[in-house]
Amino acid sequence: MFQIEEELKKLPNQPGVYIMRDKTDGILYVGKAKNLHNRVRSYFREKIGRGPAIDQMVRLIARFEYIVTDSELEALVLENNLIKEHSPKYNTLLKDDKTYPYVKVTLGEAFPRILFSRTMKKDQSKYFGPYQSAGAVKDAIDLLNAIYQLRTCNRNLPRDIGAERPCLNYHIGKCAGPCNGFVSAQDYRKRVDGALEFLSGNYGPILKDLENQMKAAAERLEFEEAARLRDLHVSVKAIAQKQKITDSDGEDKDVVALAQEGTEAVVQVFFVRGGKLMGREHYYMTHVSQLPDEGLAATAEDPTNEETKALQEQRKTILGETLRQFLQQFYAGTPFLPREIMLQYEIEDQELLEEWLSSRKGSRVYLRVPKIGSKEKLVELAAQNAKLVLDQDREHLKREEGRTIGAVKEIAQILGMKGIERMEAFDISNTNGFENVASMVVFEKGKPKPSDYRKFRMKTVAGPDDYACMHEALTRRFTHGLEEAKELREKGMDEKMGSFTRFPDLLLMDGGRGQVNIALQVLSELGLQIPVCGMVKDDNHRTRGLYFNNVELPIDTHSEGFKLITRVQDEAHRFAIEYHRSLRGKAQVRSVLEEIPGIGPARRKALMRTFGSLEEIKNASLEELLKIPELNEKVAQEILEYFNKV
Repeated sequence: MFQIEEELKKLPNQPGVYIMRDKTDGILYVGKAKNLHNRVRSYFREKIGRGPAIDQMVRLIARFEYIVTDSELEALVLENNLIKEHSPKYNTLLKDDKTYPYVKVTLGEAFPRILFSRTMKKDQSKYFGPYQSAGAVKDAIDLLNAIYQLRTCNRNLPRDIGAERPCLNYHIGKCAGPCNGFVSAQDYRKRVDGALEFLSGNYGPILKDLENQMKAAAERLEFEEAARLRDLHVSVKAIAQKQKITDSDGEDKDVVALAQEGTEAVVQVFFVRGGKLMGREHYYMTHVSQLPDEGLAATAEDPTNEETKALQEQRKTILGETLRQFLQQFYAGTPFLPREIMLQYEIEDQELLEEWLSSRKGSRVYLRVPKIGSKEKLVELAAQNAKLVLDQDREHLKREEGRTIGAVKEIAQILGMKGIERMEAFDISNTNGFENVASMVVFEKGKPKPSDYRKFRMKTVAGPDDYACMHEALTRRFTHGLEEAKELREKGMDEKMGSFTRFPDLLLMDGGRGQVNIALQVLSELGLQIPVCGMVKDDNHRTRGLYFNNVELPIDTHSEGFKLITRVQDEAHRFAIEYHRSLRGKAQVRSVLEEIPGIGPARRKALMRTFGSLEEIKNASLEELLKIPELNEKVAQEILEYFNKV
């Protein structure tokens, strides 16, 4: 038995990482410590002052473990790896899991190429980026290949020069043809150097060269070529005009600022490369610490008041911690590190983070909080953008909440229920009783949860009997859930861990009194009490009301609740139809092929594996059929004769 008080006494006065676990051994929190003894013990004091979320986490701790490291820097790296692997519930987490587009120039090759890349490796290539838009990167690569007629193929040059004919790109003027020796390595390298100038932001020589070529082509009366060069000239000018000078020093830097509300935060990053703003991106952080009352800090009559100062300092500390968590997680995953990262707030462990980032980059990285001048204005601009994203998302979330949680509340109010979180709906599909199937769809908090969808192929019902099919489907669904819950209890495990053990707060039936009564009968047989609601339709097969507790209740057809009911019906119907269609298609293939003499299950599978469809089999020649090892000439002839008769 783990005794927390006893284990606290054993903590070493060394740096390391600690892991908090709950009673099911799940990881609640991962943290690093300069001194494990002091840091871990601080969680178990009566007033730890870490906010309600951490207070709640501490109440859930059943045991903790720790890993001692040689230095605080090693602890930082280990902490980041563990957070990324386990995504603990109470850690501040970077939600985005993105890779960033780069332009890669393969300078290690005799005839370099310009490629799109999501990774930055330590090779002989040169990388430009990261960029915000993958589409913009691809457009730039296409433009450079068109201007400089660079190769896009994977041929090994110069080894394969002359081995094959040049490709279409050469014939349409998009490649200089190094694969057939039409351009020397020296001349080709000059083209690559021009592309490197372009990627470095030096557009002047390119524009001048294109202008000269365009005039020369016009003088030779080669108007199509002149028009092509003119279009390239326009494209380069457009790209050049998009670049905004943000700093005269020409350095690579990132600008990082955030906006926070409640326990959600948005971090905005500006990517400055070679003194130009090359792109920006925003990232979401969850489980951030709750900020103190913003209004109290912002509207205090006396800004010099000690309480106001303390609140403002507390806010800065919390926001700085969110920034620190972002830096740690973001720069562990991005392949490029700038020389300077400008921050909105001071952060804890700044020197430690600088050391870690510098070791990753291989040269010095600086974290700075600018106070005046253009750099401070750029940080302020990033903060404004972060707030704009947060405000826009808040409005979107309000609208989405109306469609989902708000709609569920409407339905609960109509039915007189206290609250609904999980709804399950069933539908039956068949063709004159052929291949009876049922679908089960799940909506939680007004949103579909496809991972919990289930489909049932009827085992006991023959013929078109929807009530019998529904009885079987519901019985199998809830029986399975009860049995699974019993097995988990016997193993001492939480019942909710099962795939079928979580029952709905409301069962929706696609029909009125008849379907509802079938559901109530099944629930009674199994000793379950779950509210059942029927979705009553009019003569035009449109929902007109809800049947609940033997009463038909009207519903406003313009309300969000009605729209949600419609989405649930449509989803249940779609899921059932798709399953039935897939079974019907398989059955049709099976029945047709197995009517042919000599075709059994093995040969049927071989035919479908080779040709993919009945139509392809029907159109196959004798030679094509005989290529299948499972078929002999007699059976192949039988197939040809069968389809000639059909």
